[in-house]
Amino acid sequence: MSISFWIINVATVLLSFVIAGVSGIFLVPFLHKIKFGQPIKTEDGPKWHAKKQGTPTMGGFMFIISTIISAIAGYWLFRLKVGVDTTDKESFNAFYRMLSCLIYAASFGIIGFIDDFTKIARKKNDGLTAWQKIALQLLFSVGFLYAIRCFGDKSTKIDLGFWTSPSLGIFYYLLMMAVIIYLTNAVNLTDGVDGLCGSVTFVAMLIFTVACAILKEYEMTCLTMALAGGCLGFLLWNLNPAKCFMGDTGSMFLGAAVTGIGLVLHKHLLIILISMVYILEALSVMIQVLYFKYTKKKYGEGRRIFKMTPIHHHFEMSGFSEYKIVITFSLVGIIFGVLGIITLLAN
Repeated sequence: MSISFWIINVATVLLSFVIAGVSGIFLVPFLHKIKFGQPIKTEDGPKWHAKKQGTPTMGGFMFIISTIISAIAGYWLFRLKVGVDTTDKESFNAFYRMLSCLIYAASFGIIGFIDDFTKIARKKNDGLTAWQKIALQLLFSVGFLYAIRCFGDKSTKIDLGFWTSPSLGIFYYLLMMAVIIYLTNAVNLTDGVDGLCGSVTFVAMLIFTVACAILKEYEMTCLTMALAGGCLGFLLWNLNPAKCFMGDTGSMFLGAAVTGIGLVLHKHLLIILISMVYILEALSVMIQVLYFKYTKKKYGEGRRIFKMTPIHHHFEMSGFSEYKIVITFSLVGIIFGVLGIITLLAN
């Protein structure tokens, strides 16, 4: 791809970064004014998190707005400078796959917004029920999977690089909906330490950008780079001590974006490797719950493997600072992301 392509990507990142960072100047005081503060359950979390009570939430709007504006602007520049044959069916489909992914992420952001608003209205950390969230997620997931099928991706095979499954038919879509539910909520779980989810997702978007370029999904880089810039701009307000949280509004948006981009690329091993931090976060919760239930049934009292889950809290309870957790988890994301690119190139 030409040098213009990479210049456009850099411009997209910078635009998104500036919009997200500057929007915080207006959004954070506004959220303070209308008292949209995050309720903190100190009985379930580290006691020192009590000082975060009332920190404005829904800050995810910073990168949601910046991503939407910058992705569309980036694509416009892409068409203008790189050139797109609008009569070519694949170019047409590539644009609409990107647009479908953006709409899909926004729809999950709406779910998160409803959840955040419900928590604030009730003045406690209980929003939508798990089943209400899952029902809405399944609804929007069906629409997204149908959209990307309409715009070119009709394969129902699992691609793990070293092995490709036979066509799974309808079972492929059922499996992908399960993947969406798991990973989206895993991203949501990762948002428990100042700057963690934004930093890990920033890394994931950079890796996805390289993968998109390798796979010639050039239009999709407009979205990945817009998201990378948005996350970076948001981190100006979210690194410890956080002046604002992304809330479920933001984490649901990011979760859908990560799964959506991965599914558009149709490289399932790549999805697993890029999402490894999120996967481990959710897996730690599942292991803790199952082990607690098993030991309670066998010994009469529940026992724990980790000091606290998700696993970032285990490190926090073990004396890691929030900065150290963010750096460590981001490095893990980089390692697995680079491994994902290597496996992509090897196949």
